[in-house]
Amino acid sequence: MTHPGPGAPAPPPPSTRTAPSAEPAHTTPHSPWALARTVLRPRTRGIVGGALLGALATACGAGLLSLAAWLLATAAQHPSVTALSIAVVLTRALGVGRGVARYAERLVGHDAALRALADLRNRVYARLAAAEPVRRFRSGDLVSRLVNDTDSVQDLVVRGVLPPVAATVAGSGAVLLATALLVPGGALLAAGLLLAGVAVPAIAAALSRGPAARAARARARLATGLVDLLDGAQDLLAHGATGRVVAEVERADAELTRAARRDAGLLGLSAGAGALVAGLTLAGMLLLGVAAVDAGTLGAVPMAVLVLTALAAFEIVAPLPAAAAKLAAVRAGLARLVPVLRAEPSVRHREPGAAPLPARGDLRIRGLTVTHPGAAEPVLDALDLDVRHGEHVALVGASGSGKSTLAAVLFRFLDPVAGSITLAGHELGTRPPDEVRAVVSGVPADPHVFDSTVRENLRLAAPASTDAELIEVLRRVGLSGSGSGLTPDDEVGAHGARLSGGMRRRLALARALLVDPAVLVLDEPTAHLDPDTRDAVLDDLLAAAAGRSVLLITHDPAILHRFDAVYTLRDGRLHARTGAALGAAEPRQYPAANV
Repeated sequence: MTHPGPGAPAPPPPSTRTAPSAEPAHTTPHSPWALARTVLRPRTRGIVGGALLGALATACGAGLLSLAAWLLATAAQHPSVTALSIAVVLTRALGVGRGVARYAERLVGHDAALRALADLRNRVYARLAAAEPVRRFRSGDLVSRLVNDTDSVQDLVVRGVLPPVAATVAGSGAVLLATALLVPGGALLAAGLLLAGVAVPAIAAALSRGPAARAARARARLATGLVDLLDGAQDLLAHGATGRVVAEVERADAELTRAARRDAGLLGLSAGAGALVAGLTLAGMLLLGVAAVDAGTLGAVPMAVLVLTALAAFEIVAPLPAAAAKLAAVRAGLARLVPVLRAEPSVRHREPGAAPLPARGDLRIRGLTVTHPGAAEPVLDALDLDVRHGEHVALVGASGSGKSTLAAVLFRFLDPVAGSITLAGHELGTRPPDEVRAVVSGVPADPHVFDSTVRENLRLAAPASTDAELIEVLRRVGLSGSGSGLTPDDEVGAHGARLSGGMRRRLALARALLVDPAVLVLDEPTAHLDPDTRDAVLDDLLAAAAGRSVLLITHDPAILHRFDAVYTLRDGRLHARTGAALGAAEPRQYPAANV
């Protein structure tokens, strides 16, 4: 996944609710079930209500079968019409109650599940926005975590919580009724239900745990391979690597197919084991019932009720093995979300400053030292740099010299090991990233453009912007004119496919200008452009940046003469050039403090 870059915050989650602020990683649950408890706890009332309504619906279904047994057996004895009328009324009541309770259970239970899903999705998006760990995961893998694994919390409620609770309540009622009719029969039914409703699902869950985890990883590999194959088709073809990626996709697909077959086989075995336990239990209850009838301790009508009640009770627990197997997949999905939620932030998050940052001012960098994780040597070593208000400064250097690292620190995508960055005397390193990005914005080397309209791409930076403001900023960057150029309603295509490279950079600049920053950082804004397009883009960039400080990172020596100062980054330090070195008419020496 390509990072949207400065001035373009990540798109909000597909929910109308406000995303909760991401808590520090150390307070995030460290296990799948701890995460599940954290997400489900606010929805306890809805989950309990749905479970009780589900138990009521299940009990009504079991009661219908028991009452039907009583009604049929009693009718053979020609009872009074009053007794039959009462049974008929109860049958209708149970039938209507079952339908109403089932509808209400779906309404309440699914509402709780969807709200829990929205909470988890917001929590994941908030963590990504706060910790910015997007680049720590491959694109397809991250998409799989955000979609498939996040959706697993819905199955946790609907298939993992509601059916067991309903089965426990209704099954307990069936056991109590059977015990009231015949104590040995009640004990045998309880034992059978424990085997079919607890032991078999527990075994199914244990056997599903490993395959579910492998299936989740295979699904992630499949998504990653497909994203790489589709997004990088041209590069893969150019380097002859298409076959390798296709083979990886096929292997992941084959693994998912095997996992589906294993799941189907396991569910079949679980259903067979449950049916075997139910059959043996019913056979035993028939033997006990016949013996009790012969002994005169049980009547014929209660015996019919006893057997059909047992049959209804096993129908109650029949879905539990499938629910237990699904819990293994839910656990695997939640386990893949824990690393995302516990990702350490790339930068230190602080409370907002007492005073707002100034809209203009000199940018001063002193003693800036940056070391990438795992690296022995610093990329930037005690770097000093001044960019005065309104000054346009260019920064050049070999690839890997740390130019983009400096831009990342300025955008608050990365924290330095030592040093300070101030704007008009205000320390930026202690401010929240969003607060800093309101005054230091710019254009990344590869600006991301979302597959939407120009309006939506621009409003990522300033959601409250009016169309008049959008048209004006498009005009300022050379994308809109009299009768030509882009309009806010124009579609830009996937990754800006309908725009040229220069237009994508202009659009990214317009997005940055909407926040009205004090400092613009432009990372290779003219890379890969032909000379004419390069000059036109640079003209518009510098014209739009009038009155603002500009720090431009470039490899192109042909444009350096247009800047007030040029510095070469070498060995983690800056070296100043004079105006004479740039071909200016009058040489200009820059302060030694900037060197």
